[in-house]
This record gives sequence, C-alpha cells and structure tokens, in this order.
Amino acid sequence: MPSSLGLYIENNIIKYAKVSKERDNLKVESFGIKFYDNLGEAIRQIVSETYSYKIPININLAEETYNYFYMFSLLNRKDLKKAIGTEFDSYCVEKGINRNALETRYALVNCLEDKEKVKVVHISSNKNSISTIEQQLEGTKPSGIFPLGTSIANVADIKSKENIMIVNMEEKTTLTTIVDQKVYNVEILDLGAKDVLSEIATKENSYSKAYEICKNSTIYTMDGKELQEDENQYLDNIMPTLYKIVTNVKEKIENNTIDISKVYITGTLCVVNNIDLYFQEYLGKIKCEIMKPYFIKDTLKISMKDYIEVNSAIAIALQGLDYGIKGMNFKQTTLTENLTNAFKIEGTGKDKRIKDVTVDFSKIFKFDIHEKMTATERWMLRIATGILTFVLIYSAFSIYLKTEIGKKEKEVAEVKIDTNLQLKLVDDDINAVKTKTNKYIQLSDNLENISEQIMENNKNKNNIPTLLTKIMFAMPQEVQITSIENTTGKHVVINAQSKRYDQLGIFKVTLREKGILLPNTIVSSTGEKTGDYVKVVIEGDMP
Repeated sequence: MPSSLGLYIENNIIKYAKVSKERDNLKVESFGIKFYDNLGEAIRQIVSETYSYKIPININLAEETYNYFYMFSLLNRKDLKKAIGTEFDSYCVEKGINRNALETRYALVNCLEDKEKVKVVHISSNKNSISTIEQQLEGTKPSGIFPLGTSIANVADIKSKENIMIVNMEEKTTLTTIVDQKVYNVEILDLGAKDVLSEIATKENSYSKAYEICKNSTIYTMDGKELQEDENQYLDNIMPTLYKIVTNVKEKIENNTIDISKVYITGTLCVVNNIDLYFQEYLGKIKCEIMKPYFIKDTLKISMKDYIEVNSAIAIALQGLDYGIKGMNFKQTTLTENLTNAFKIEGTGKDKRIKDVTVDFSKIFKFDIHEKMTATERWMLRIATGILTFVLIYSAFSIYLKTEIGKKEKEVAEVKIDTNLQLKLVDDDINAVKTKTNKYIQLSDNLENISEQIMENNKNKNNIPTLLTKIMFAMPQEVQITSIENTTGKHVVINAQSKRYDQLGIFKVTLREKGILLPNTIVSSTGEKTGDYVKVVIEGDMP
C-alpha cells in the first residue's frame, strides 16, 4: 500500500500529514502541527512519530514565481517546449534575471480568451532556494518538492465545469483559480498568517500560543451578537490582515473575466471562528465555505476542523502519490539517486541471502538466488550481472552526456538570444540607412528635374529672337507678318499676308530651304483673300 508523508514548512510551523492509498481509497493515517526552533530535529521527530522511515517525504516549494505565456495549440510537443523556453528566456532578459539560476516547470490549460491557443502556467524557483530547503532538512532527503499554489487543488471537491477560487491563507496567501477541474491561474499575496502570528507572538512571546489565540478568536457577525472581551482581545491584530485579504479577493473576482461560483477558504487563518461568514458578507452572492478534504468523512473521533488545519500538508502528500498536475516535482535528483531508483534489491533477511533482484527500468530480469545454485542459475546470474553492469555504465554515460548537452543547449540559447538582439539592432540600422537613402534619391531626382527645366528654359529663351532675325532676312519684301506665336515648346504659328500668292509661296519655301523651321513639321493653310491681301497661316517647329 503506497504512502506519502506531506510536510508544509513555514516560519516556526510544520504541518504534516501521512496519507496512504489502497486502490482508489485514500486515508490520512496521522497528521498534526508542530512548532519548532530546530527544523531538522522537528522533521526527525515527525518521521519517528508517524513511522515514515521508508516512505517518500514531500515538502512545499518556497519563493516560487508564476508567469503565464500563450502558445498556438497546433504546435507539437517538441516545438511547444522550445517556444515556452524561448518566451521564458526573453522574460529573463527583459527582467535582468539569470536564467541558469532558475529551475522551472509548467502546465498547460486551454485558453478561455482564444480557442486557438493554450495557456502556459509557468513556475520558476531559484536553484539556491531549493538547495537551501534540502540542506535545512539535515539528513532527511525529500522525494518531492512541489509548489503549493497548484497542489492545494488536490484537496478540494471540484465538480466538472465549475469555476472556483481557493484562498489559502498560510504564511503568504495564494489565490488558486480552477476552471473545469484544471488550475488556470495562481496569484500570491504578500500577506497572510505570518503578519497575524508574528504580531501576537511579539506580545505573548510564543508562536504556539499565538496560533491557539487565533483558534479561539471569533469574528463578529451581522447578527450583532457580542462576545466577551477576553475571548477576542486580539481581533485588532487579526482583522486588518483578514480585511486586506478579503478585499483583494473581492477585487480579483470582480475584475476577472472568469465567472467564479464558489470560494474555498483554507490555511492557518481559517482556524479563526466565523471566517467563512466573514468572507460571505463581503463576497455577497458567491458561495464561501471552508475547504474540507474531499475523501474524508466527519466522525466523532476526529473533528473535521483538525483535518482542515493541515490541508496544505495533505495536498503535498497527495502530490507525492501522483495526484494533481504531473511533472511538478522540483526535486533535483543526483546521479546516485537515478541509479538507485533504476533497480531494487529486495528480500535480504537474517540468513543474509538475496531473495529477489528486480530491475525496474526494464523489468527483464527477475529471479531467485539460493545458497546452492545450479550451473544454469550461475550462468543466469553472470549474464544478469553483466547486463546490469553494462546498463549502469550506459546509464551513467547517458546521464553525463545529457547533462553536458543540457549545459551546451543553455549556452546556445544564451548566445542565440544575444545574437537575435544584435541582429535586431542591425536591422534597425539598415532600415534607418534605407530611409535616408530613399530621401536622398528623392531630393537628387528633384534637383535633376529642376536643373533640366532651367536648362530647357535657358535653351528656349533665345529661340524666338533668333527666329525673328532669320525671318527678317529671309522674308520677301511684299510679304507682311501680322503675328508670330510660340504655342508649345518649339512650335510656332506664323500669320502672314501679301497681295500676291506667289510671294507667300516663296516665303514658305524659304522657311523650309533655309532651315528656319524643320521641313517635315511645316504646315501651311490655303490662302484666303480678304480685300487686297491674301492671308495664310504657316506652322512648324524651330530647330
């Protein structure tokens, strides 16, 4: 029967719960709260009291950060993982964070705003913080380190297509929004039980007494019932923090696009009496209730309120039993742990005989070894030992290669980010140069057009006087010019008259022969006699 010990550790307090699973039935075998000065000693006492020497020990992650990215749902798993990594790398560059100092995990959920995308619930924590947690345990090695913001959903009774918010008022307050049985959003408020307990403990000089005071305090309700002053003398230390929390929750719900139908209340501060009624008064129509572990039924022997106090520890223990979101373990396994978990040797008793050897990762070899073995059994043992040795060497080499490849991939990712940044700067410079070049070309074209127009004007400036001079010397004496008009460009229209037709003909021929007008452009109208004079119109282009 698999079991798991869940520990929720915060300042001066450890909540613990040992949960076992038999088929689909869950049972909390032991649980409680312990106040400590020495964390390692307190955990050893819990392990001893709960008899948890050989079962997995799971604890909560500390100082985690939640980010959210949106990706196209059509990406395959490999490309999606790369895209998420790139997004987080960009976020780290933007915020000036050392990406290599962080351990990350993520979960996917359908995006409510855009059906073509998935929402990435991305969780990161400093590797040094994780190492510090393990060092504080002083010899007790945890099997799993899980974020409480996502794990707390393991305890709630969540119905299909139900939108709920879990307000977990531990050392800090986490607001976990769950949509259709999936964690959709987690927010951390930098206020919670630490503010209340620290303030009371300063007056009482005892953290455990401060906790008991919270349990015995009752919030006034709208019915106006008055309680004795000595029962609620510390409400002035409790209510400001609760008011900040409930107003934050109300604001989040009102500004949220998700229609929240129920609010579950849990954590250290939920031990204050009437806390659910207090939340109900502020949140109005939204149903508020204290969260109970869904698999536990209230009995006469143990009050449900006692279980509720350790909801966070139960949630961590369930995560260690593979409930909740998969792949959320922040525990950094060593090479020795990986090899140890790869195979098991069981059945060593007082007679010092190995009864069973099982290789878990392949489950190929499973056999019994007795004191007197046959030749076949000896050969089987040799073959099994040889193959196991080969697998161990291969596994160690593979893990080493994977680690080195991981380091190189991180280096490549950093270089890629820097290269992309430099390329962007180059592109910006190229675009700026192109813009200035286009402007220069435009100005140059305008200048050239103006120069050509000026040259053309200067060229045509003397054409008319030259034409008149040539006509004056070439014109017969009996021909009179009544007008000369430069209509367009080099085209001129000459109105001439004479008393004789032949004189006008001579004039036209002279214009052509002497090249005063271009021969192929000269056009003449038929002569029209008016009084004593014959009038003609001669047109043509100047050379």
